[in-house]
Amino acid sequence: MSNTYYEPSDLRKFGNITEWNEDLGKKFFEYYGSVFEEGALSAREKALIALAVSHVVKCPYCIDAYTQDGLKRGITKEEMMEAVHAGAAIESGATLVHSVQMMNKYKKLSM
Repeated sequence: MSNTYYEPSDLRKFGNITEWNEDLGKKFFEYYGSVFEEGALSAREKALIALAVSHVVKCPYCIDAYTQDGLKRGITKEEMMEAVHAGAAIESGATLVHSVQMMNKYKKLSM
């Protein structure tokens, strides 16, 4: 029995999402696959972006998958951590910029 909601083995079941809606599942995987093809950005660059975003959205399945993918692509631990820090900086900045709303509301209510 697991002590957490997250089961690492469930990542291997991702392809099963087509079982309950084959049409949408296939469309998703076609889109997903084409997003990660070589383009203006290399597949390696996209893997780093995906790893950073995985941390920002806090998806343990994605973190596992893109850490493994990064290792296969020769991405170093330093590059991975730098990508994660870039994502964290954007996430924290987005949180802090919303404090302007609080500041505006405070000023309005305290007048």
